Amino acid sequence: MAHLLSQRRVAAVRRFNRFYTKQIGVLNLLHSQLSLTEGRVLYELAHRKEPRAASIAKSLGLDPGYLSRLLRGFIKRGLISTKAADGDRRERVLKLTKKGREIFAALNARAEEEVASMLDRLPTGTQRDLVSAMERIQLALAGPSDQPTTPAQPYLLRSHQPGDMGWIVYRHGVLYAEEHGWDEHLEGLAAKVVGDFIEHFDPEREHCWIAERDGEFLGCVFLVKHPDDPERVAKLRLLLVEPAARGLGLGTRLVDECIRFARQVGYQKITLWTNSVLHAARRIYERAGFHLVHEQTHRTYGVELVGQTWEVDLTR
Repeated sequence: MAHLLSQRRVAAVRRFNRFYTKQIGVLNLLHSQLSLTEGRVLYELAHRKEPRAASIAKSLGLDPGYLSRLLRGFIKRGLISTKAADGDRRERVLKLTKKGREIFAALNARAEEEVASMLDRLPTGTQRDLVSAMERIQLALAGPSDQPTTPAQPYLLRSHQPGDMGWIVYRHGVLYAEEHGWDEHLEGLAAKVVGDFIEHFDPEREHCWIAERDGEFLGCVFLVKHPDDPERVAKLRLLLVEPAARGLGLGTRLVDECIRFARQVGYQKITLWTNSVLHAARRIYERAGFHLVHEQTHRTYGVELVGQTWEVDLTR
């Protein structure tokens, strides 16, 4: 059964690869004088500072001998020049010539036009879903050398809107199942939390923060009144950061917003409940000044866990 499942997954990935390659037209390279590999090398040359052949071969997974022949062809066509590297005369630094930059600019512009045309045929919501799915694919398959080198786009923090609560419940259910193997009881808890929030919402003393970028959901957090002491104590709930947004400091920002809001409205303490296996979240809480006050084992979500209660004193 496991082997059959593996075969189906392999077939699905290969089917997607064939479909997507056909959709994008191999980045319009069929309409240029460059092969797909030549186009990829040209892209690396245009985006690296003082590129070397060895680093390009490693990044693209190319045979060094094959890349060397390809670069000699570029030199012969006047697309690149070389010079000795500082500190090592045996190593050559590659550089696009004026002709090479012009060819890359034209190729890049055609590729952008083709992708923009493909996206324009889709509704705005479908465009967001498509880009989000692509980012998740890249994140899942990327190695250390494939991580983005360009700065992350800024994100927006806003209050909740219609439709947000259902999405929050859905993403909690999916992510905790995928990353920790938790069952549907976690999704049920999230549904109860957001249901209580909407039904008893006090905008003067409670808040929900939604993080998004280009309309894509990146994360959330809630601050609500504690039922046992609603005047003095607040509860931080449902902190979530999407995999595509991790590394941006978003989790820290969301917790900081909760603390700022709680101080502003006069709470004396914030409490939260989490689980010991959520290491990234626990580090965020510790840096924000929370300390562990209680822990107990439980099996609420289908696996053995250690539940923890954390607090931060806002009067200090």
